[in-house]
Amino acid sequence: MINRELIRIKVVQLTYAYYQNGDKNIDAAEKELLLSLSKAYDLYNYLLELIIAVTQEERERVEKRTQLAASEDKTLPSQKFITNRFELQLEENKMLNSFIEDKGLAWADSKEFVRNLCNQIEQSQIYTDYMSTPDGDYEEDRETWRKLYKQFIEENTDLDALLEDKSIYWNDDKEIVDTFVLKTIKRFDPKNKADQELLPEYKDEEDKEFARKLFRATILNADSYQRYMSEASRNWDFSRLAYMDVVIMQIAIAEMLSFPNIPLQVTINEYVELAKAYSTPRSGGYVNGMLDGIARFLVKQGKLLKPLPERPERPAEQQQRPAGREQYGNRGYGNNGYGNNGVRRNNGMRRNDDYAGPTGPTRFVHRPRINESNANNEGTADTKPQTSQTPETPQAPETPADNGTQE
Repeated sequence: MINRELIRIKVVQLTYAYYQNGDKNIDAAEKELLLSLSKAYDLYNYLLELIIAVTQEERERVEKRTQLAASEDKTLPSQKFITNRFELQLEENKMLNSFIEDKGLAWADSKEFVRNLCNQIEQSQIYTDYMSTPDGDYEEDRETWRKLYKQFIEENTDLDALLEDKSIYWNDDKEIVDTFVLKTIKRFDPKNKADQELLPEYKDEEDKEFARKLFRATILNADSYQRYMSEASRNWDFSRLAYMDVVIMQIAIAEMLSFPNIPLQVTINEYVELAKAYSTPRSGGYVNGMLDGIARFLVKQGKLLKPLPERPERPAEQQQRPAGREQYGNRGYGNNGYGNNGVRRNNGMRRNDDYAGPTGPTRFVHRPRINESNANNEGTADTKPQTSQTPETPQAPETPADNGTQE
């Protein structure tokens, strides 16, 4: 379940926290990284358990309504929802029950939230349509819960707040974990009964090692990577980059150089998206151009042996920079992501929900995400960088920083 997208997010968070905190203990930070990833798997199981908790609340309601209807000689309420075949199979699932029992996860201490969620479900058109039809089949039961999850659990601000209170590790996990829960619902097959397999914590040991290796390479080679940033961006004012941009690019360079099977297009795409989500509104475009320049610099220097597409020719009318547009290093941001008026910009570890896309042309033409395992690769060179004076590793801004989801 823990895929490389989630791993990259966690490495960004932990690297940011590593430099923000005074304690530079890489072993402790690595343990924190792996713990943070394991908490995402806890959330996956916890959200599956929420489906069961809702059904159990509905059973209590149906039981009370049945008793009342019997005493008043009225029509008994339908039991279709509480006998939903997909939910019953999930409730009996051996993997889920074992995990929940082992971790002690339960919704019993959040009864009020579960009741409110049941109220919303009962008032929905999805519920009304489902209950108005005769007893259907397993596929209808499963699809009903998939729709209910998307409408009432995937986008639920009350649930987001509740989860944040329960674990500091879940601040940014839910969006990705939701996709895995929905994938699991679709994968359920009645033939498997209680033995239906859930998604494993890691697809394989290679992904777990990817997390360790990426984080360690980022920290241990920080000086070299930042020298590459400076040397590849001589026309830009490196010192005026947002602090989060530097962290993201440092990790991106570590991935470029440490993992020969991951194409450069994949790496640049992934970290541009992280910059859009976690740094300043313009960071996506800046990180895009910087990483493209750094990749080309490393290829030219022989430190990186990966194919890189030629830069597309821009039309002649776009060669002239529009009037009023400042050079990269003078874009109006103060040092480390602070504006000229001293107000902290959104380059902490919260997602930048106001991001509306990079402005102006970027230097690298991105394609849809590429399957890393199927992409072409020519390896990397294990060339030792020349010794020279190198920039310092990222330092926390002097102005108090918003650590966001600091782990």
